[in-house]
Amino acid sequence: MTETGKTQFVSTDPEHISISKSKGIKIDWKDGHTSEYGLRYLRHHCPCAVCSGSHGTVPQAPPIDPGPFQMYAPALKMVNVEPVGNYAIRIVWNDGHGSGIYSFEHLRKISPESNHELQR
Repeated sequence: MTETGKTQFVSTDPEHISISKSKGIKIDWKDGHTSEYGLRYLRHHCPCAVCSGSHGTVPQAPPIDPGPFQMYAPALKMVNVEPVGNYAIRIVWNDGHGSGIYSFEHLRKISPESNHELQR
């Protein structure tokens, strides 16, 4: 509860989604919050079982910081972005990965503007 006695409303429903396949995703949420996700940040926070280690395996998500040899790696891009029902989007990456379904709940949870500890 907030100091005024009202429950704080956090929406996982997007009002508007802007997609740039070469830059990232910007979401305006129904509660007035705005989240901006860069490509590396999104790829690093892929929710699929392989990247997150959900099956008891070591997480395989690429690091946010590509390291000193980033000039030799192809630029990360989204090849395709498609809706999954009314609750998520699926991103296909130019590195061949495409099994991550990013629910709006997951995207709001990892919002860079409100989760600074996740930016490591």
